[in-house]
Order: sequence, then structure tokens, then C-alpha cells
Amino acid sequence: MAEIWDERQLVADGFEHIYAELDWYDGPRAGLVDIDGVPHYFQCHDVDFSVAPDEYFVWPVDGALVALEREQWTIFIGWNQCYDAGTAGIDRHPGHGGINARYDELTAMLTPHRQAPAEAKLLVAEWRFDGGDRYRVDGVDYWVRWRARGRGGA
Repeated sequence: MAEIWDERQLVADGFEHIYAELDWYDGPRAGLVDIDGVPHYFQCHDVDFSVAPDEYFVWPVDGALVALEREQWTIFIGWNQCYDAGTAGIDRHPGHGGINARYDELTAMLTPHRQAPAEAKLLVAEWRFDGGDRYRVDGVDYWVRWRARGRGGA
């Protein structure tokens, strides 16, 4: 089990909260986070963490897209709460398409912006967990601190 951190300590240590998780496979793959108070997308550099451990492309995202991402995240949270309660199965996950028209519409609008542009920065992530609910309207239970590649510390 990962070590659990107090939110005040996470903030004091320079960690920032994840707004939305866009992909998870053996760890965070993509999502939406503040970097120095500015919303950014992040996307894993390589699917094999043993090749490029915790390296991510990051690039800024404007406020209108953040609002749309948060709206889609809220739809997912609604499904996840039903799933956890046993009232909805995985077959009702809105990401499957054709289940929630607004979720599908948001996916179509957001997908082009979720790919790292050529000017994206490549940073190394350090992750910590806060012990809250895994998925919640304000984000997820993990936080991140970024550093430039090839440097120790934060």
C-alpha cells in the first residue's frame, strides 16, 4: 500500500492535485493538473515505466477546456458512484460510447486537445496519495510534484 500524506503537507511540499484522470494503466497515464497554478494536461511519455520512469509530456490548457474536462469528469464520477453501489455495471461506463450523449459530445470536443503538441515539455513526476476516495468530483486520491528531467530533487 502506498504511503498516505496529509493534504497540508502535500501542498507544503509542492505537490499539486489532479483535477481529472484521463487514463490509468499501472499508474497515471494522462490527466489534468495545475502546474504552478496553471491548468495543464499531462500524458505519459512511454507506456513502459521501466524504460522512461514517470516521464510525462505536459502542456497548458485553457479555462474553457478545463470546464469541459471537469464536466466530463463529473459524468464519470456519477457512473463510478453507481458502480461502487452495485447499481451500474462496467457495461454502463460512459466511456464505452452510446451511453451518455453529453459524455460522447465532450469526448469528441476534447480528444484533439488531449494529444501532446510538439511544444509540450517533458517532465518527471513524483506521486503521493492523500487517503481520500479514489475518485471524487474534485479529482483523484493522488497528487504530483514535477521536476525537470535529469535533475534530482524538486
